[in-house]
Amino acid sequence: MVRFKNRYITVEIVAPLIPDDKPLELKPKIFHNTVLSKIQQMYGDFGVAAVTNGFLTKYCNEHTRIAIIRSRHGPHRFVTSSLPFITKIGNLDVRLNTLHVGATLKHCFKFIQKHQRAYLDTTWCKLKTDEERRKLEAAVLDYTKTDVAINIENIT
Repeated sequence: MVRFKNRYITVEIVAPLIPDDKPLELKPKIFHNTVLSKIQQMYGDFGVAAVTNGFLTKYCNEHTRIAIIRSRHGPHRFVTSSLPFITKIGNLDVRLNTLHVGATLKHCFKFIQKHQRAYLDTTWCKLKTDEERRKLEAAVLDYTKTDVAINIENIT
């Protein structure tokens, strides 16, 4: 039996028109389809065929604007090279920054924890009450923001 290696790409979604304190209304399915359409535009049918097998949006947090994409090792280069060229997701103007490419989901979540702790430290000084701080911390450190329906559809 052959083991397939995966790469997990941690992406930051920067939307300059939406303030940082408001959550980004972004569905993982729309994000997933936008990345695939950009790969189609840049690499054609070969790129889409290489990436489609094993391509999932594993995690998407609207508050910190971070997403994790899973791709097979090898074709992950198509994904990482096409991410900077995505300027629109749906009708929202965005810029995507690749933060981390890891071999395991565990290491990506460790990286995200460090990144989100830094985010919490910068935004806590702007909040006035402890209740607002607890709500923000719960939303930021929630790692269950994944759209299971799209992930089940794409499992082969």
